[in-house]
Amino acid sequence: MEAEGVRLLAAGIAIGLGAIGPGIGIGLLGGRAMEALGRNPEAAPVIQSNMILGIALAEAIAIYALVVALIIKFV
Repeated sequence: MEAEGVRLLAAGIAIGLGAIGPGIGIGLLGGRAMEALGRNPEAAPVIQSNMILGIALAEAIAIYALVVALIIKFV
């Protein structure tokens, strides 16, 4: 029964730490995009498409952490 508790703790730590980096990255990316839009509103389509791509790539890292946490929990 103790091994089950350790696995649950490891899964929680994996998703917790795995979500910190993408969360910070998405926040910085969104903030910098808003600064860029404030300085140059005419470049909105280019900035927005690059921002969405960056957010999607950062979110993929969080999804990898979720997959690792699920593998730890169920395998």
